[in-house]
Amino acid sequence: MKQITEKTIDIDSILREKMGAKAKFVPAPFVRWLRHIIHQDEVNRYLWESRHLSGTEWLEECVRYLDMTLIVDGMENLPDKDDGRLYTFVSNHPLGGEDGVALGAIIGRHYDGRFRYLVNDLLMNLPGLAPACIPINKTGKQSRNFPAMVESGFRSDNHMLMFPAGICSRRRKGEVRDVEWKKTFVVKSVEYKRDVVPIRFGGENSDFFYRLANFSDRYVKKVNIAMLFLVDEMYKNAHKTFRVAIGKPIPWQTFDKSRTPAQWAQYVKDKVYEL
Repeated sequence: MKQITEKTIDIDSILREKMGAKAKFVPAPFVRWLRHIIHQDEVNRYLWESRHLSGTEWLEECVRYLDMTLIVDGMENLPDKDDGRLYTFVSNHPLGGEDGVALGAIIGRHYDGRFRYLVNDLLMNLPGLAPACIPINKTGKQSRNFPAMVESGFRSDNHMLMFPAGICSRRRKGEVRDVEWKKTFVVKSVEYKRDVVPIRFGGENSDFFYRLANFSDRYVKKVNIAMLFLVDEMYKNAHKTFRVAIGKPIPWQTFDKSRTPAQWAQYVKDKVYEL
């Protein structure tokens, strides 16, 4: 796990790690802008002050730090932690930051920390979060390890928390909604006989974010530019109230041969937006 210092997040180091020798060609003004847009100093201050926490406790402290108020409907739909079974929890991903933090805090508390996220490997730079994470980099050098990492998560004795869209929601025709859900959670839940618990998280990012995301998706397809602004969006969404709706578990036997795994993924996505 990454060592916590008063400068745990260091853009210069991350660029060198991701780009190697090419990092030296990144213009200094751009690097300074990156430090600003990811709130490097503020994030490092929080990481230092919460350095004694990890996993669920760290996530709960992050909820307090961001002054999030969570209104949870359907807590009774969370399966009993002592029923001897493992579950796959799937949610929409409207924010890209607070939603992951909040759901991790809720699921982690209910199941005594026995859950794991599938997350972008950049989040492994957050030491308090790292113990709850299975790092995924689908576009970099580790992309070939993606199936193995997913497999290890489902083979473990942890519940799985997933955002099947893979990226945060987009606004299309005035509606904030996830992009297509990947079928992985269906295939693996059937293989490992895990019921699927649908969750809807209510919330939106800024108009600027959605305009930028749509522009990036259309014209700069190889790079998710909007992702650079997720930390900034997280701070913009501080001090807000969010509704979390937890649906009834969907038995894994539901996902039979009458539909393809991709069609079942769409079915679950539709169920989420009905909550």
